[in-house]
Parts: sequence; structure tokens; C-alpha cells
Amino acid sequence: MKMVSYCPLCENRYNFMEARVLEDSGAGSVIYLRCQHCRSAILALLLQGHGGVSSVGVVTDLQPEEVLKFEAAADLTDDDILANYQYLQKIDTVLELVGSR
Repeated sequence: MKMVSYCPLCENRYNFMEARVLEDSGAGSVIYLRCQHCRSAILALLLQGHGGVSSVGVVTDLQPEEVLKFEAAADLTDDDILANYQYLQKIDTVLELVGSR
């Protein structure tokens, strides 16, 4: 639990009032934490098993609502990834990519 008790970027202790449980099941929880000091956000996965509790966290720029939106989205298929790869191979510059939206 030490990993989610302080910000890994600025090492400021979290105010747990800023922790938001995004999902909670029998197997574990997904928790969104935002540091008031440096404004960074951590998405933490807490897993409960027979051996105890383990956690994995990742720094994110997503808002809690975006995390839930992407979780509900359809999974990417191999064909989706291949189509995007082939599309990116045709683009010469980043400006061309941005301009194509």
C-alpha cells in the first residue's frame, strides 16, 4: 500500500479524499489518485489474492471519466492494429497526420 500512499513524482503524501474508486470487484479495485501538489494522476490496480494484496500503478494524463470511457470501449482487434499501422506508413509528416482529422 505504500506505493499509493504518496506521489511517485513529487513524493508528496496523498490526501485520501482525492482517491476515487473507479471499479471494485471481489478480485481487486481500480483507484484513481490525483496529487494536489504536482497535479499528476496515478491509476492504481489493487489485487487481492490468497498471498495478500499487490498493486500496480501507472502515471496518467487521463481524467477519471476518460478511464471509464476507454474501459467500456470495444477491444482492439488484430485487424484494427494492422489497419492503423498501414495508415501510418503512408503518412510522411506529423503535420499531415494532424491535418487529416
